[in-house]
Amino acid sequence: MNTIRTLTLTLALALVSSAPALAVDTTKTYSSGLLIGIFLAFCALIVVVQLAPSLMLLFGFVKGLLRRRDSSAEVQPAANPHP
Repeated sequence: MNTIRTLTLTLALALVSSAPALAVDTTKTYSSGLLIGIFLAFCALIVVVQLAPSLMLLFGFVKGLLRRRDSSAEVQPAANPHP
């Protein structure tokens, strides 16, 4: 029981002491201008626009496969009209 308490205390102290390291000033690391941000947003928009039709096609493909599986279970041989 004492080891669990020691481990918990050690973990808590490690997390508390590392909190100031997470507060980084991004003005020193991100010095790009507004145009770079707009360009990256435009690139992300192109990716999303290309992704939407491909996801629709994938869902349609899966839906068709599932529908074909259901309809193949219902198919029965037709009776011969000309004996």
